[in-house]
Amino acid sequence: MHRQNSVIRGIQDLCEEFRRYNQIDAKLYEKFDVKRGLRNQDGTGVMAGLTQICNVHGYVINEGEREPVEGALYYRGYDVKELVGHCVEARRFGFEEVVYLLIFGVLPTEEQLAGLKQILSHFCYLPEDFFEDMMLKAPSANIMNKLARSILALYSYDSDPDNLSLESEIGRALQIIARLGNIAVKAYQVKRRFFDGKTMFLHPEQPGLSFSEEMLSLLRGDRIYTEDEALLLDLCLMIHAEHGGGNNSTFACRVLTSSHTDAYSAYASAVGALKGPLHGGANLQVMRMLSDMKEHVSDITNEGEVADYLQKLLNKEGFDRSGKIYGMGHAVYTLSDPRAEILKKYAVGHAKGTEFEKDFEALNLIESLTPELMAKKGITKPICANFDLYTGTVYRMLDIPEDLFTPLFATARIAGWSAHRIEELFTGNRIIRPAYKAIAKPRAYVPIDQR
Repeated sequence: MHRQNSVIRGIQDLCEEFRRYNQIDAKLYEKFDVKRGLRNQDGTGVMAGLTQICNVHGYVINEGEREPVEGALYYRGYDVKELVGHCVEARRFGFEEVVYLLIFGVLPTEEQLAGLKQILSHFCYLPEDFFEDMMLKAPSANIMNKLARSILALYSYDSDPDNLSLESEIGRALQIIARLGNIAVKAYQVKRRFFDGKTMFLHPEQPGLSFSEEMLSLLRGDRIYTEDEALLLDLCLMIHAEHGGGNNSTFACRVLTSSHTDAYSAYASAVGALKGPLHGGANLQVMRMLSDMKEHVSDITNEGEVADYLQKLLNKEGFDRSGKIYGMGHAVYTLSDPRAEILKKYAVGHAKGTEFEKDFEALNLIESLTPELMAKKGITKPICANFDLYTGTVYRMLDIPEDLFTPLFATARIAGWSAHRIEELFTGNRIIRPAYKAIAKPRAYVPIDQR
């Protein structure tokens, strides 16, 4: 114990040393025109590349000024609202079709889609002994951590993992897309057993199911789910699948890819980026905020009470005292987030007559009241609900545990990461290397006995 306390004090002393010599004056960022976060002064992103995969549209530049517009999201030129709408209307699963579109650039024919599904079914199994050696023997309390480690571990099961040919990259991408959901569910089951002291359900894979059906079948102890539940999860997967090359996790994947490292390292880096609470973990914060609201508001459907609660959040007097209303605002979207609109449109019907109906009413109040409350504080820029405001409640409706909220995001977004890695690998042709301005002045060396 004495040695441990000594080590702790030593680390605290080292931290004080770090703080003393590692400060950067915020004014220097403006002086040297540094694009912090690779953002321009008006909040727009620094142009870092070209892509055919996705367009995230939330504003226009009119005579040099950023002008808000209704949000739109395009996969390979197709409006996501239209893609999702056709699948919902026909009551058919669309995620596999989105995978084909994102990677290959065209909508598949029925024959091509059937061929892709056959390949994905073939790859859904994990390598022999992978579960026992890589997952059961090294459990993690965080499923995103386990996803990243599992992807890296798959390198060892690849007979030629550094082969960067198109054939190898396509095959590798489809393998990981097919396996990631299986890995996520199994990692969750192991976590339940080792960290929560609960029963671990390990079901055999069932090739031939849609991606969303397989996820629900593997996750639930009785393997029972309704078609409506599977279709709603499929909708979530479609709108999670891609969001442009500039989002943090996709950019991380492209940065590593530009060095011509292996696919497993690139995809694991994307998972690591998505794990961050400023990126993929935002929907968890919305659910925690909603739970806090239920504790402090007698009627979460009462406009006045909800407004008072939100005002306390903005004043840093409530919840986590960050001054944020989670699920509101986006770096690109200004007037609306099309993903939030899609979820809201189709999920509200599923909530009718259930315990979640009031939750959706509360979220709708948060969406409608926040812009007005922020305007009263002098914040004039447009703010809209982002899809994180609604995804957590949708997942709860599907009885998906919070431990799998962000991993579920990853199992869909791997489709977009794969498309961007392959595009970067075969069209980028230059390692990504931005510059950092060095502000440390030259110093003469001081002998150790004179310091």
